[in-house]
Amino acid sequence: MVRFKSRYLLCEVCVPERNSLQLLDERAIHHTLRAAVNRAHGDYGSALFNIGVNVKYLNALTGVVFIRCRKAHYRLIWSALPFITHLENRGQPQNVQCFFNCIHVGGTIKTSQKFLAQYNRQQLHRMLLDCNTDAEKQHVRRAILSCSLGNVKGEEAEDEEGSEDDDE
Repeated sequence: MVRFKSRYLLCEVCVPERNSLQLLDERAIHHTLRAAVNRAHGDYGSALFNIGVNVKYLNALTGVVFIRCRKAHYRLIWSALPFITHLENRGQPQNVQCFFNCIHVGGTIKTSQKFLAQYNRQQLHRMLLDCNTDAEKQHVRRAILSCSLGNVKGEEAEDEEGSEDDDE
């Protein structure tokens, strides 16, 4: 059996209004990405897209998206991201104006998750400088402490213990 190597694109969906993030779903992102690849690279890009591109994760609160694609073709998908200007929801009559910001390309989903934790921590430090009141500062400081890599490592240890029980 052959193992296909993948790349994980960690993207941020940037929208003018934070409320419109709630309208996003994985299917809409997949269809919009397929259309952008088709516009940018034609039939060749569309065929490569159909082979192995998946939207693995979408956080509608923060706008973070994990896109999995084949290692040999990740640059093709990456190069089509600037052509996305809006997302079309089939269930909603309105389009969501947005653009994609690719913040990391990783070989495994675990390294992408570690990068995301570090990136969130940096964003919270930037937010700390913009806080006006002491209550806001305390709230952001608690959020910084809660997203430490120690929590991620603790969750990995729990996952490993759970997988050992499954083997028995």
